[in-house]
Amino acid sequence: MSTYNKSMALTGEPPRSLSIGQKIAVLLGLSGLGILLLAVFNTSFPNKTLWLTLSLSAIGIGTIWFSWDAYSQKIPGIKNDGVWFRSISSRGLWGWVAGLALTGFYIVLYFYPEYLGLVSDGENKGVIGLFDPLSKFLNGNPASQWFVYGTLYTVAILAFGIKFIWKYRHNRYERLRTWSVMFFQTAFAFIIPELMARLNGHKILDGGSLPYYDLKNIWPLNYYNFEGYRIKMFLSSGEIGFAFLIFGILSIFVITPILTYKYGKRWYCSWVCGCGGLAETAGDSFRQLSDKSTFAWKVERWVVHSVVVFVTLMTTAVIYSYLGTDTSKYWLTKSSFLIGVAVLLTLVFGWAMIFKRDQLQKDAKYGAIGYFVIIIALIGFHFFSGEGEVFLFKSGTLRKSYSFLIGSIFSGVIGTGFYPIFGSRVWCRFGCPMAAILGFQQKLFSRFRITTNGGQCISCGNCSTYCEMGIDVRAYAQKGENIVRASCVGCGICSAVCPRGVLKLENGPLEGRIDSNQVLLGNDVDLMNLVNKK
Repeated sequence: MSTYNKSMALTGEPPRSLSIGQKIAVLLGLSGLGILLLAVFNTSFPNKTLWLTLSLSAIGIGTIWFSWDAYSQKIPGIKNDGVWFRSISSRGLWGWVAGLALTGFYIVLYFYPEYLGLVSDGENKGVIGLFDPLSKFLNGNPASQWFVYGTLYTVAILAFGIKFIWKYRHNRYERLRTWSVMFFQTAFAFIIPELMARLNGHKILDGGSLPYYDLKNIWPLNYYNFEGYRIKMFLSSGEIGFAFLIFGILSIFVITPILTYKYGKRWYCSWVCGCGGLAETAGDSFRQLSDKSTFAWKVERWVVHSVVVFVTLMTTAVIYSYLGTDTSKYWLTKSSFLIGVAVLLTLVFGWAMIFKRDQLQKDAKYGAIGYFVIIIALIGFHFFSGEGEVFLFKSGTLRKSYSFLIGSIFSGVIGTGFYPIFGSRVWCRFGCPMAAILGFQQKLFSRFRITTNGGQCISCGNCSTYCEMGIDVRAYAQKGENIVRASCVGCGICSAVCPRGVLKLENGPLEGRIDSNQVLLGNDVDLMNLVNKK
């Protein structure tokens, strides 16, 4: 019997029923989740190490087996066929069920960990107690809800990362960056911080204690890194702790700008970041759900940059709260710190307005001016604030508000819980201050761009459909225009799903970001500007 497919439908065929192998894989994965569910209801397991191993192994193997069965028999190439026919990936019933289930899990994890078995003054119970053996093996302490979350997070990235690699095995770039996020999540975000906790009080740290430190997190993601208690913990741990503190500062002002200049924000958002890693692996099936409307784009710009202002004010207030006023005792005082912040922000704003204003949209210019005036005005109000207060608010109030609204609700409950509803990069688009700052750098002085060959574009729309950041890539491709967007995370999926090879991720000279070949494609360019650049 011939298997030749005579259908010429561009939309692909509806997904076929699950194979025997896939059904067994689903059963295996659900059995692993079933063990965790039984633990939630305080089922007493005689050997926690064995049952935890069985649970995590069943979840991981089931996911990998299902993925292998789905993609191993297909030829390399675009694999997004049938995505709009599945209930879970097209905002159908199962999509909403999955979204509500994930959201409920995050709410319990963040605000009601006692329901998961966390006990503050005794032995853990429930699902958290099930993870105690692994936690004690790595860091020497009983598990917390964050250890449970970190373990499941890492298992998800590893298992779905293998699925992603099989799905996009035709694209070397996708394989490399997926291995990268799997490595950084496992080593830098999970294993190393746990081993650091085991060293607390050790002679290597001069008897000091290092705070839990995800080495790949950079301000403003680790906005808590400059709080007084963490600074004391770093300094109490001798040279190693001081080195970590200096590394955190250099990451902000030196490492991040240099890497973004050379490679764009993709070096972090698509190769290192844990949030991006989960979105690219476990969230891959939902990338097409991102809103591509102009309204969503405008909301995105205003909301995400408002978050940057919020975290800047909050961090400034926290550092200000524990600085002194006596210049004979402290080289960095409250007043000198605020003046330094004001000078730094003024220099950045002045540079952008003087040298890069032509690359900003009109509303972006107005927004930048408005935000700058607000921050400088609030800094000026510190003379009218009481002890421990800045910007007319207590620093603790700002810290708690940011931690609740942005750190918990936005990044966790909505950002991840609503993958099946809003797409996989909701947090990255609308709430991540790190993405906003890197996007600002990428837009104004990075060498990164996505080049297009408009003459080859057939307007199939794959690139726009599967752009998780909501960018209408096809509009650029049709005009042969390079894509230089602050929100682009350089995931490369638009290039991977293009059937004509129209799109290419490149790093080049800044002068080449606007290609003179656009003239041949009929685009509206200033010919005299091109002549004068020769």
